[in-house]
Amino acid sequence: MLAPAVLAQRSGGFVPGQKRPPGDPVEIARGKQVYGISCRSCHGADLRGGDMGGPNLLRSQLALADRAGELIVPVIQGSLARSGMPAIPMSPEDAKAVSAYVRSVMDTIGGQGKPPSEMAPPSILVGNAGEGEKFFGQKCAGCHAVTGDLRGIATRLADPKVLQNTWVAGVVRRGGFGTPRSTKPTLVTLTPKTGAKVEGKLVRMDAFQVTLELEDGTIRSFGRDGEAPRVEVKNPLQPHIDMLPQLTDQNMHDVTAYLVTIK
Repeated sequence: MLAPAVLAQRSGGFVPGQKRPPGDPVEIARGKQVYGISCRSCHGADLRGGDMGGPNLLRSQLALADRAGELIVPVIQGSLARSGMPAIPMSPEDAKAVSAYVRSVMDTIGGQGKPPSEMAPPSILVGNAGEGEKFFGQKCAGCHAVTGDLRGIATRLADPKVLQNTWVAGVVRRGGFGTPRSTKPTLVTLTPKTGAKVEGKLVRMDAFQVTLELEDGTIRSFGRDGEAPRVEVKNPLQPHIDMLPQLTDQNMHDVTAYLVTIK
């Protein structure tokens, strides 16, 4: 493998401590937004590697040598797919903007291996509020209202990242990712082979037993034998669970951009 300085020289690139010509600030800003949506989970907010296991771009010889996207853009488009870097769906213009952003960060690396200057975490407010309002009207307005349960949500949840996690899951989830939890109970209607139906809040259920909390606070358990008794579960988070596989990153950012206006 060629040393960074050699690769940089052969491609006309640069090495740490050398100054590149300044990039287009508009293109860099656009690249930062696209990077935050499509690249951050793998390569991290500071390009040092993210939760999905992507490599540290600040140590990438290829990124160091790139001058105008001629090295980075093909990778984004899938040139290293066989090596584990899949193609990332984005337009050639966006890919070039991402390369400009990466180069702009590389410029902050000092001589003699000094780390780049401190970077502020990228904002997640990169969506289109108008598109978010349309999505909300189509997918969310049947259960929620910005003049009702969501009134003042952007004031109550002032951190946009927390706000986004909250609406995507239906609730605030502790520790980031995990099973959505709701302040509303999961309700169960149990119909035995004989006798009246029993309704209550779900406490526990598995293949052998279902335990309910009845209206008077009594805890009762019922054995299960196949389909008997018949158990109907009303999960208040089911609409969110059903929607999650259909959400795109753009949907999430658009709706978040809309919700931050609901103060």
